[in-house]
Amino acid sequence: MTRKFRFVRTLAVMAGAAMALSACGGEVSEPGAEGGTLSYWSMWKVGEPQQVVIEKAIADFEKETGSTVKVQWQGRSNIQKLVPALNTNNVPDIVDGPYAKLAPVLGNTGEALPLDAAYAAEVDGTKVSELIPKKYLEVSNISDKDGKPWMLPYSLSSDGIWYDAEANPKLESAPPASWDEFITLLDKYKAAGKVPLAADGDIAGYNSMWFTTALVRTDGTGSFAKVVEDKSGAAWDAPSVLEAAKKVEQIAQGDYLIKGYNASKWPAQQQVWATGGAELMLNGSWIPTETGTYASENFKFSSFPFPPVDDKPASVRADFVGWAIPKKAKNQELAQKLATHMLKREYQDAYGTDAKVLPIRTDAATAPELIAVKKALDSAEEIYLQNDGVTYPGYVEKILWPINDELFLGKINAAEFVEKMKSATVQYWKDNS
Repeated sequence: MTRKFRFVRTLAVMAGAAMALSACGGEVSEPGAEGGTLSYWSMWKVGEPQQVVIEKAIADFEKETGSTVKVQWQGRSNIQKLVPALNTNNVPDIVDGPYAKLAPVLGNTGEALPLDAAYAAEVDGTKVSELIPKKYLEVSNISDKDGKPWMLPYSLSSDGIWYDAEANPKLESAPPASWDEFITLLDKYKAAGKVPLAADGDIAGYNSMWFTTALVRTDGTGSFAKVVEDKSGAAWDAPSVLEAAKKVEQIAQGDYLIKGYNASKWPAQQQVWATGGAELMLNGSWIPTETGTYASENFKFSSFPFPPVDDKPASVRADFVGWAIPKKAKNQELAQKLATHMLKREYQDAYGTDAKVLPIRTDAATAPELIAVKKALDSAEEIYLQNDGVTYPGYVEKILWPINDELFLGKINAAEFVEKMKSATVQYWKDNS
C-alpha cells in the first residue's frame, strides 16, 4: 500500500489535467458541468451540525450552477450501503465519510475516481492542493497507485488529553512535557484525593488509543503499521513495542482510572469527567460537542497532546473526513465541482464555529474549545492517522481491539499482550495471504 502521498508527482499530474477545474473570486467553474443532476450519499443525518453546513453549501451550489443535488442523509451506514451498490447501476455520484471507512471500499480497491482535477481547481483564489496542509497529504494514504488523490478532505478530527482549564489552569501553560511528568501529575491528583483519569472501558477504539499513540510517539509515524505488516510477527519483539504496552499497563494497573471503568457503559465515564468526577481523559476532538450539554457550569474545555517520549519529534493524530467519487459515477465532473465548492471559506468557517469540528483549511475559524487541538496540529512535526493508517479488513476490529481491551482492562500484562498480538498477527496473514 502506498503510504506517502506523492505530492510532487501529483502536482505535475494536476498541472496537465485535461479536465482541470478553474475559478476566480471564490467561484469554482467547470465547462459543461452546469445544469446536471447529482446523487450524494452522506454520512450525516438531518439536523446534525455538519449536515446543516453541507445542506447550506448545496443550496448555494444549486443556485449558482442551476444543478440539482439529490442528497440521501443516510448516517454512518452510508459506506456500508455503498459496498453492494458498487456492483449495480445504483452508484452515487459522490459520498462522504472518514478515511478509515472510505479506504477499504474505494481507495484501496481502485474503485475511486482520481481527483487530480479537483485538487488543481481554485477556491477563493487558491488552488485546492494548497488549501490542504502538505504534511497532512504526505502522511495520508489518500492516493492511488499512480499517486493521484482519491479523497478530498473537508474536516478532520484529532485527539488529546482533555481537562477543565477552569479547574486546572496551570495545564494550559505547562502541560506534561514527558511521560514521566504525566505520571507525576496523575500521582499528584491521586495524593490529593482526586480521580486522575476517566475512560469508557467498553469503547475499544478509545482504549486502543493508549497503545497505538504510545508506540507512534516512540518510533514515529508508520511504526505501528510496520509492526502489523510484518507477516512473520518478528516486529512485535522490538523493545519499543513492549515499552509502549507497559505504558498502557501502567495506566490500567496504577489505580488512576475511575473505579468500575472496566464495567462501565458509554457515555457514563465521560459524563463523570465532564461533571468534575475525574481530572483528565484521553479522547477525540469531538468531546466538547458530546459532553457540552451536561458539563459542569463554567467548565472550560481544553486539552494537551499525548505526552512526548524522550526527544522524539512532536506528533499529533489527524483523521480525515472527506468526499470520494466512485469510478462508476455518472456525473463525475459535476461531483468534483460540488466537492471543491464546499471547500469555500464560508463553509469551512461554519464547520469550525457552528459544527465545532476542525476544518481542513488552516485559515478557517476554530471554536474556542478546539483551539488547543488546532495549535497542536499546526505545530506538529509529524502527523499520523487513526490506528497509524492500518485499514486491513478486520485487523483492528478482530485483533487489536479485543486483545488491547484485555490489557487496558487489566486482564493481562504488557508481555502477554505483545505475545498475543504477535501470534494473532501471524495467523491473520496466514488467513489472508
